[in-house]
Amino acid sequence: MPNTLAVVPEKRSFLSKLGPGLITGAADDDPSGIATYSQGGAQFGYAMLWTILFTFPLMVAIQLVSARIGRVTGHGLAANMRRYYPAWLTYGIVCLLLVANTINIAADIGAMAAALKLLVGGPIKVYAVAFAVVSLLLQTFVPFPRYSPILKVLTLALFAYVATVFAVHVSWSHVLLETIFPKVSLEPAYIVTVVAIFGTTISPYLFFWQASQEVEEQRAAEGEEPLKRAPEQARAQLSRIKLDTYLGMGFSNIVAFFIMLTAAVTLHVNGITDIQTSAQAAEALRPIAGEFAFTLFAAGIVGTGLLAVPILAGSAAYAVAEAFSWPIGLGRRMTEARGFYTILSIATLLGVAIDFTSIDPIKALFWSAVINGVIAVPIMAVMMLMAGRADIMGRFTAKRRLKILGWFATVAMAAVVVAMFVTWGK
Repeated sequence: MPNTLAVVPEKRSFLSKLGPGLITGAADDDPSGIATYSQGGAQFGYAMLWTILFTFPLMVAIQLVSARIGRVTGHGLAANMRRYYPAWLTYGIVCLLLVANTINIAADIGAMAAALKLLVGGPIKVYAVAFAVVSLLLQTFVPFPRYSPILKVLTLALFAYVATVFAVHVSWSHVLLETIFPKVSLEPAYIVTVVAIFGTTISPYLFFWQASQEVEEQRAAEGEEPLKRAPEQARAQLSRIKLDTYLGMGFSNIVAFFIMLTAAVTLHVNGITDIQTSAQAAEALRPIAGEFAFTLFAAGIVGTGLLAVPILAGSAAYAVAEAFSWPIGLGRRMTEARGFYTILSIATLLGVAIDFTSIDPIKALFWSAVINGVIAVPIMAVMMLMAGRADIMGRFTAKRRLKILGWFATVAMAAVVVAMFVTWGK
């Protein structure tokens, strides 16, 4: 029964409405994503720019679904999967997410350390450990109401990639033409890169993070309740989620477009077509685009990594803790959510430990994006099923347009994954 005594929250300022969606979108352009977008631009030039436009509405739809599930039910994705779907499905998805996120953390921390060495010199290994420790300390000891604004500030690092484009010459008419009428290829390398771009743009850890952050924000705000219990709050909250998600995903895709464009107009046209890390992309820019472009690009890697690593570790912790019904949340003290903080710490420390092994971080970086593309398909399918179930969403099941776009995103992701496996078999 609806909670008719729930307090309707006061109106919020424009900036205060931006939170989970903005942070989620910015975290999508992490060092691994930067490397993937750079590789796409360096190897194929303008022929990959269309992917950014194509994925934008799909990304918006699936993130809207994840946010709505969290805000309506008051529980994250894994908690809802555990309640309504077989245990093997929940545990399987959570296990794959944990593996993919840990690899991603390793790639991101390694890229941040390499970028910082390019900027100031010094030991990469020490930087890697320092970044991991800073990330853990912030998440563990800074209360969530103060930690969330820190993440918002870190999103500003992404403007470095917008500025980088304007530090080099770009024929915008040519860019527009090639983006709208791309030269699509069926070559295996092209298909794999498309899957990697889809996987790093529409990434599973973003689904879990945004849903869980909606729950965190609701619990931290006085008078707010899950919409199933407080339907009178729905109009304001769903409107906020829509604004936050559209702006966050738009910001993310614009930055991704500029990263890929920078690589295309500098590296690709100069015959540099093999960029396997974000730090390598920054270093390759120096002799072509100048010191200013190099500094912006490298500094952006550090800034986006500081944003993305906590989100990668946090989304893994949310998923595992919810799957096992443990107390969760960055809003809780460590003594109140030991399991949650243990998983968060393990994911981060394992990630930095990988950087000290013989595992090739370059291959791990690219393939983590491919893995994300593959595991996103079943997760998206389950999310869309949940969004349409009245027993889960109550009166707030997804509307027809959102269902169509969400299922189209799921089918599109599945199609590129199938195409990848088919081309490998030839």
